[in-house]
Amino acid sequence: SQQGCDPFAQTQRSKLQHRRARINQQINKEMRMRAGAENLFRATSNHKVKETVALELSYVNSNLQLLKEELEELNSSVDVYQNDSESISVPMIPLGLKETKELDLLVPLKDLISEHYGEEGVLFEKEIKEFMELRQAMRTPSRNEAGLELLMEYYNQLYFLDSRFFPPTKSLGVFFHWYDSLTGVPSHQRALAFEKGSVLFNIGALHTQIGARQDRASLPGLNQAIDAFQKAAGAFNYLKENFSNAPSLDMSTASLNMLVRLMVAQVQECVFEKMTLLRSQHNFLARLQLAQEAARVEDVYLLVHQTMTQAHVKDYVPFSWTTMVHVKSEHFKALSHYFAAIALCDCPAATDAELPEQEKAFIQFHVTMPEGPSLRVLLQDPEERRKLGKAHLKKAIMKHEEAMRIHGLCKILRKMDILQEVLSFAHKRSLSKYSEIDHEEDFFETGDAPDIHPKTHQKPEIKSPNFSQVKVTDLFHRLGPLSVFSAKNKWYPARRVHLMRGENGFGFTLRGDSPVLIAGVIPGGCAAEAGLKEGDYIISVNGKDCKWSKHAEVVQLLKSTGEEGVEITVITLQGSEGPRAADKKAAAMSSGSGMLKSNKENSRKSLMNSKSASTLLVWSKKSKRSKKSTYGVPFTAVGDNEAMY
Repeated sequence: SQQGCDPFAQTQRSKLQHRRARINQQINKEMRMRAGAENLFRATSNHKVKETVALELSYVNSNLQLLKEELEELNSSVDVYQNDSESISVPMIPLGLKETKELDLLVPLKDLISEHYGEEGVLFEKEIKEFMELRQAMRTPSRNEAGLELLMEYYNQLYFLDSRFFPPTKSLGVFFHWYDSLTGVPSHQRALAFEKGSVLFNIGALHTQIGARQDRASLPGLNQAIDAFQKAAGAFNYLKENFSNAPSLDMSTASLNMLVRLMVAQVQECVFEKMTLLRSQHNFLARLQLAQEAARVEDVYLLVHQTMTQAHVKDYVPFSWTTMVHVKSEHFKALSHYFAAIALCDCPAATDAELPEQEKAFIQFHVTMPEGPSLRVLLQDPEERRKLGKAHLKKAIMKHEEAMRIHGLCKILRKMDILQEVLSFAHKRSLSKYSEIDHEEDFFETGDAPDIHPKTHQKPEIKSPNFSQVKVTDLFHRLGPLSVFSAKNKWYPARRVHLMRGENGFGFTLRGDSPVLIAGVIPGGCAAEAGLKEGDYIISVNGKDCKWSKHAEVVQLLKSTGEEGVEITVITLQGSEGPRAADKKAAAMSSGSGMLKSNKENSRKSLMNSKSASTLLVWSKKSKRSKKSTYGVPFTAVGDNEAMY
């Protein structure tokens, strides 16, 4: 029997379709407004106009973020919210990704390949296009592990791009355009560091979106949310520590500091939720622990709120965020007092056997000791427990009301029924508990309960990004090993040499591989006659490319030559001519790459600074140079890894 479809479901579906279409129209309209505002922002030199336009951009951008979130919710809205309020998850704050413009690298990279590397730029079009496709794809990553891997892959690929095409002394002439994630204001910069930083920011932002999407009513969902927010905190923290002078506000130290704290607070909130989920026993100590855990969440949100209301951050953070964070700090303060009251009123008074343990826990429970009888009397007298419990509930109700009042001040949050529902559920729960323990004949004045000492059993971790988890191969590896063929090295044009073998061989010593180095030339030998010099690299033998060849392969090619001799092509690095220079370089390399690295950093920093004040300083990535550096061994007589040919 064929089943017809449910007409109610149909109308629900068509309603969804309508809303989707409406949101998409609004998104298109906002995008047009943004394009107009942006052109004006660029064109005008009038300071006042620029400020007004920046404000307009910020407004359009927050609208876009909201519309996109609404669309995202619609796309996943299938009876999401169960109505047993205990299991409704309070919304978390996700970050929008930074958007970027398309980038055409075809001409600049082809030019650089022919100028710097002396190769035909056209022959590398495939690699350049592959790189551009990767960049295009990472502009819209999916909100899952695959999206994160895509961003990581691109980020790692930038390391190679930097080493190959960004010489320390000149710029590639390409601008990287990125929009501020919170205000939508565009920024552009020539420094590749801005591109790297923006991708890193998006890695953090994507983690926040993954964290905010988890179903936190289940343990696996909670653990995934904790992991995602910890990794987001790690990405923003890494950015803060390795970057300075970013041209856009979202990457300023003050903003990143705020974002790290926000993520840590969201982790702490998940830890509290995890405890409520796992709390199987309803005993006195477990409830005290819950109250302290809630006080800890209140504490971290209070810190975030203070950070958000600082001078440099205040006008920039969305009002809905600042309000949400403020609401949460009040809400969790209320919860800490509620659970303290529950521990005192719903748990039986301590027996003599339980007393020592309960006393120990209770001594460290309040910030200041409650007035009234001694701890022992308090814990063993149900009436005294009720009195203090009532004082805690009174404070809880005040804080619930404060949370609801602040929530009501923000138009955007008022639309969030879920948050509203959670707040009013908690408020009603405290009220009904209060009326349950309130006796008509109570003649005592309910005192002021002291605050609860914050304490957590699981401290949030800031998890730095693990870039090595996504392995990438250098797209431009055909240019040759990076130890020689990089943007910072310069070499003289390749020389082709015809070499005959004498009775004592070719008359040179070779060392290392990829590429093989001529470590010594015997005076008067065949190699010296042919014009080969110490410090030359062999890049081809009889027309066969040897840039990546191992030592033994090159030797094999040389040995297999007959009477007619052999054609070899060599290059010499500028600045490494002759034994003296080579010696110095060897010493520098063997003393660790520290000196070289910091010099490179400094020369590039001063160059960048002189160009413009708001330039990003260069990434202080450790050099990933291969261990077998060509200069790794000081030039001595024929060593174990050198051989005479």
